[in-house]
Amino acid sequence: MIRFEDVAFEYIRRDEEGNVEGITRALDGVSVHIRKGEFVAVLGANGSGKSTFAKHINGLLIPGEGSVRVGGYDTKDEENLLKVRQMAGMVFQNPDNQIIAQTVEEDVAFGLENMGIPTDQMQARVDEALEKVGLTEEKKSSPNRLSGGQKQRVAIAGVLAMKPECIIFDESTAMLDPAGRREVLSTAHELNRQQGITVILITHYMNEAVGADRILVMDRGRIAMDGKPRDIFSKVDELKKLKLDVPPVTELAHRLRKSGMPMPVCVLTEDEFLEAVNTNGGWLPQGGLKYGKR
Repeated sequence: MIRFEDVAFEYIRRDEEGNVEGITRALDGVSVHIRKGEFVAVLGANGSGKSTFAKHINGLLIPGEGSVRVGGYDTKDEENLLKVRQMAGMVFQNPDNQIIAQTVEEDVAFGLENMGIPTDQMQARVDEALEKVGLTEEKKSSPNRLSGGQKQRVAIAGVLAMKPECIIFDESTAMLDPAGRREVLSTAHELNRQQGITVILITHYMNEAVGADRILVMDRGRIAMDGKPRDIFSKVDELKKLKLDVPPVTELAHRLRKSGMPMPVCVLTEDEFLEAVNTNGGWLPQGGLKYGKR
């Protein structure tokens, strides 16, 4: 569904007189294909190119070199941009910056109004989108009364109402508390599983990437790693060199394995960790902390 072919992009900094002060190469020869229906997490340290990558998918940024195709449409062709943005919707970091209407249903309908969708179809789409994100009872409410997680779900509903084939979450959980992050992540997974929507999750929370089909790790504008979560998170030392962590339970298991305790190469969940500990007698080294069988 999404094809990056040798994509490069540069940010040019200019002074007040328009003279070039510096150039930052944010993407550098990126080639990657994402299939329809995949759930792909994109990881990387600050400045690695994650958000620049995301904004190329729905045409907010256009490649300086190479090409990006979404559903077969080349984003460099201005005539394709409306189709591309209908196919690939985006949910940004700050939910307050995405809320513009007085009520939840009016906010969800905003994009449809811009598309010229007839009123009778518009209400049906709004109701369907709000049902999918679990906010039907809040449709007459003011968005200002909602929690951060609920506001992000309103933003997701606004994208869903336009019937996209792909949703990009650009650090959409970064400003939320743990409960809000769980709400948004759960919604993303449900849409992927139940509706077959392609999900691109840009995140710096390692735990959020564990449930993805695939992980892309970016470094200095390039794809440094590409694989399944278990394959990626098994490379703890390599990730640390890229200034990235791994899920806490993965880190703990990795340290225990290095200390000599028999542990799997990559543990991704607490259940896997406890199973591994109990398989080896239920004892942790240096302290004898015992985990009982559950």
